[in-house]
Amino acid sequence: MGDWIETGSSIIFLPFTLEQALAGLAEAGFVNVEIGAVKDFLEHLDPDNLGPTEVAGCQALLDQHGLTCVSMSGHAPLHLEIGRRRLTNVLRAGKELGIQVLNTFTGDASTPAEIEAFKTNVRAIADEAADAGIRLCIETDSNLLPTAAIGAKILAEIGHENVGINYDPGNVIYYTGAVPEEDIVLALPHLGHVHLKDQRGGKGKTDFPPLGDGDIDIPRILRTLQGAGYAGPVSMEIEFTDYTWPSYEETVREAIRSKAYWDGLGI
Repeated sequence: MGDWIETGSSIIFLPFTLEQALAGLAEAGFVNVEIGAVKDFLEHLDPDNLGPTEVAGCQALLDQHGLTCVSMSGHAPLHLEIGRRRLTNVLRAGKELGIQVLNTFTGDASTPAEIEAFKTNVRAIADEAADAGIRLCIETDSNLLPTAAIGAKILAEIGHENVGINYDPGNVIYYTGAVPEEDIVLALPHLGHVHLKDQRGGKGKTDFPPLGDGDIDIPRILRTLQGAGYAGPVSMEIEFTDYTWPSYEETVREAIRSKAYWDGLGI
């Protein structure tokens, strides 16, 4: 088996409560989890309301279900002050929860001034994250880092050793139609986190089914990680079709099935 940390993302249970998400991930067999704290999208924790009480409540739920939070997603518009503040809130909560990786994205920065503000804020947060022993990773998403091939430029411009890539193969296809099984090789020198997410239908199709149901060669992705000796979190995601979730009970069953597929590969 690979040296990575097998992780389940709370996005699998996006429409449900944090308590339901953690219970479902535990039922699926996960011990390590990634928790989402993305404003107006994945608010299992609200980045605008993330003080000691909320962190303690989250830790109590983790303990209740025998889970460890190894990463958090706090995607925020870092070219804006509110985005910098939100991601800093998530970082400080993550430090209390003991995470290893904090994920974000490049967001909507587009003008030269916005891109410079984004890079400045990334560096500042990366400094604080480094002091806490946490790596800051930018996801393959829209805009400045849709693929590892394209994202190498913004990483070089940021120029911070504590900033890496959170590789999401499903996003790479969705946003660009590129081949993630090939592109991920370019991410390896910068890799700090992986979203193991399948995709079906090609570019522009919001169809992210359980592992093995889509078009991505999941075994090839895992063999690439294994061959590189990658040891960070690999966080399973399911976002279903057109972001339309089934019932909670069915979501749990699909999470169980997806993880069983992953484990059954023996990689």
